Amino acid sequence: MKKESHSNLINGKWSQKGPSFLSINPSDTTDTIGSFHEATEEECLQAINSAKTAFKSWSQSELEERKKVLDKIGGELIAKSQVLGELIAREEGKPIPEGVGEVYRSGQFFQYFAAEVLRQMGETAASVRPNINIEVTREPVGVIGVITPWNFPIAVAAWKIAPAIAFGNTVVLKPSEIVPASAAAFSEIMHESGLPEGVYNCIQGRGDIAGQIVTASKDIDAISFTGSVKTGNIIAQNAIKNMTRIQMEMGSKNALVILDDADIDVAIQCAINGAYFGTGQKCTASSRLIVEKGIHDKFVSKMSEATKALAVGNALHKNTQIGPVVDARQFNQNNSYLEAALSDGAKLIAGDEKINVDTEGFYMRPTLLIETSNNMKINREEVFGPIACVIKAEDYQDALSISNDTEFGLTSGIVTNSLKFANHFKRHSNSGCVMVNLPTAGTDYHVPFGGRKASSYGPREQGQYAKEFFTVVKTTYISS
Repeated sequence: MKKESHSNLINGKWSQKGPSFLSINPSDTTDTIGSFHEATEEECLQAINSAKTAFKSWSQSELEERKKVLDKIGGELIAKSQVLGELIAREEGKPIPEGVGEVYRSGQFFQYFAAEVLRQMGETAASVRPNINIEVTREPVGVIGVITPWNFPIAVAAWKIAPAIAFGNTVVLKPSEIVPASAAAFSEIMHESGLPEGVYNCIQGRGDIAGQIVTASKDIDAISFTGSVKTGNIIAQNAIKNMTRIQMEMGSKNALVILDDADIDVAIQCAINGAYFGTGQKCTASSRLIVEKGIHDKFVSKMSEATKALAVGNALHKNTQIGPVVDARQFNQNNSYLEAALSDGAKLIAGDEKINVDTEGFYMRPTLLIETSNNMKINREEVFGPIACVIKAEDYQDALSISNDTEFGLTSGIVTNSLKFANHFKRHSNSGCVMVNLPTAGTDYHVPFGGRKASSYGPREQGQYAKEFFTVVKTTYISS
């Protein structure tokens, strides 16, 4: 058993009052990463109150102060990307290079918004009335409740918290209880950054306890959430009672369309990367592969070979391409979806090969299903695992129609050499992010991110668009 670790950061001090729980390595279930403490109701309320108190001064803080501290956080994350990346790999199950990349990108988020601190400029306008001047400015919202998932434990926290702090808000973070060690490591960097007490707070624990307190609090001015549609609905109901502004990134069922004229090697690379890397545990993963009939058989053959060739293993081993799924619940859920698909008539052509791993973990072979239809359960609901389903399309219009036939709309992609079809798809795909000859799972930190329909609710995240959520507009009329 590992020693107890830092858990809850409240008003600049570590607090461990609640019941303890363990973080287990999904690559090796005999490896306990640490023991952590759930936040009590008292601790949750203290965190919210400390953020509320700190807001009074932080909202008026000097821009150079904010820039300095954000730069420092970003630099520390980049400097510690190897160590923290290994921690994420050990706790969440993604291979080390992916974990390192996540932390490095998190540092870039903070550095980007350090620069954005100095770009907070207002506007002036002429009045329709004589001798009146108008100023339009932005001000911080207040206390931001940030609720983050386990699949990107540091990156998602970074891209929400960096703009929140940059624009003068204070934060209460409720991370997923599945990744407490990653959250604690991130909080340690925040704690040592020079931020005033109470500007950043972290409370660990279950969503139905700590998350419920945060989302239902009248002292929380805004909630930024990434997670499931089910949880998002609960948060929305809580928020509306207090008229709290909300920003939510939720489920997806992303499609990659492959046309007859596609470069087959590009198509395979896009499909493998989008469907399986990160063990398919990405909201941007392409789980529906919609393939035009002329290239279908060739694609299926090559995709099956490429899928079988992927190296599944311990996330900490250097040759591993696909790590374990995050825990037993996710493993069982994935297999339940697979069984349902086979029962509905899908055919398994890759994924039943033996996994040779010397540790007990939640390992699952990347799985490829063919002869699936868009009305099957596995093609309607978010699976969040390394399972890809091929759907045969008659032509481009049929492929586009299938791609859009979903309650979600986060990302979509097309592989084609036709400028005509690429341009048409860009315009008519009902998703927030569109990729052309690229994997659906891959976005930049300086441009807006978000989806449509049930995938997203509220203003976009990241880049300059973040100010739409983390600031409020004030219009001032001045008599001259």
